[in-house]
Amino acid sequence: MAKNVLHIISSPRGEASVTRKLGDAIIDKIKAKYSDATVKERDLAADVFPHLDELQIGSWFVPDAARTPEQANAIQVSDEAVREMQEADIYVIGAPFYNFAIPSTLKAYLDHVVRPGITFRYNEQGKPEGFLKNKKAYIATASSGVYSEGPFQSFDHVSPYLKFILGFLGITDISFFRAEGLKIEGVKETAFEKSVQSIAIA
Repeated sequence: MAKNVLHIISSPRGEASVTRKLGDAIIDKIKAKYSDATVKERDLAADVFPHLDELQIGSWFVPDAARTPEQANAIQVSDEAVREMQEADIYVIGAPFYNFAIPSTLKAYLDHVVRPGITFRYNEQGKPEGFLKNKKAYIATASSGVYSEGPFQSFDHVSPYLKFILGFLGITDISFFRAEGLKIEGVKETAFEKSVQSIAIA
């Protein structure tokens, strides 16, 4: 069965972006395993998602037929984001460290995807249930320092947040690949190469 891959790029640095390069390396290895895989690219720097406002959130809770023209227009960007997440079997998400967290472009995108009744619900027991099940996510991160271990591990708010929010949506099969220490002498020289070598496709 052909795999649909969604590559989400959140860095604004274009071809200079390490997470973009690492994401591309992940894509290459996915294609090597699944020769018939199709890849859709969502560049959040080129196609910036708006921050949620009252109009957009309000449109989520109005039936299609009852929406005003303004609400119908406002919900389109969210509907498109949800649809591409639903259609994908595999996600490759580039998430550089920006002030120890994900870029605001990626946060805005995810805000449009986390939709009550559409991508998650609270069941009869009051527990959250995500609807994006049986998916695989590969996260490409890059950072100046080392945060996967050592004294600065607690400063990492990228991997815990993404693991939580994706899990909330039902995506629990998640692998992280890190290019870290990119500004540390003696580490930066081989950091990217090591991150590429660590890529394993399930």
